[in-house]
Amino acid sequence: MPKDRLLFVKEGRARYISHLDLMRTFQRAFLRADIPIKHTEGFHPHPFISIALPLSLGFSSRCELLEFGLLEGTTHEEVPARLNAALPEGVRVLTCYPGQRPTRELQWVLYELRVDRAGDAPELCRAWGELLGRESWKVEKPSKKVKTGAVTVDIPTLVKEFTFTDITETGCVLQIALSAQNPGLNPSVMVNALTEACPQFTPEFVQYERLEILDRDGKIFR
Repeated sequence: MPKDRLLFVKEGRARYISHLDLMRTFQRAFLRADIPIKHTEGFHPHPFISIALPLSLGFSSRCELLEFGLLEGTTHEEVPARLNAALPEGVRVLTCYPGQRPTRELQWVLYELRVDRAGDAPELCRAWGELLGRESWKVEKPSKKVKTGAVTVDIPTLVKEFTFTDITETGCVLQIALSAQNPGLNPSVMVNALTEACPQFTPEFVQYERLEILDRDGKIFR
């Protein structure tokens, strides 16, 4: 089925809208904006929409992608303004365009983590950098797909690149590109593993934001 895509932002209080509630929010927004879209077939048709790489609750993002099927009568150019008038604060459509590339080509997600750690943030950066820079570092992460409830992953193989910036005594910023799928690595799972390995550098608070979605070559995916 031909697909159209929205690039949208999720920020502020909207960070606490769950994935399912966000799907319902967009379904209602299309109705309120009087934008006709394709529906599934069957006895109980519903709007055909899907969000690539669902975002964890509490995360913000500058690069969320939603797929849908736009019917005749509405142009891609007019969709953002009409939807934004019907969407809640913190959810904002940036652009609408025909989707050409399959989402299986998504390979990496670039995140920004703002880490608060009073007194010894530089030491935290050194300890975390040493772990992330290893050739191999296997840990268990939760998984609903196996009976044991956890799978073993080798974190360095799921990290494309990382860098620490804005390092002060009380905090730092970590930008890191993590595997998006098959398998994917949630940055909060990575932080939990880092904290378990270095409990003396447990962060006081971590704020997560998606900056960009990338393909295998590290280029922006749209």
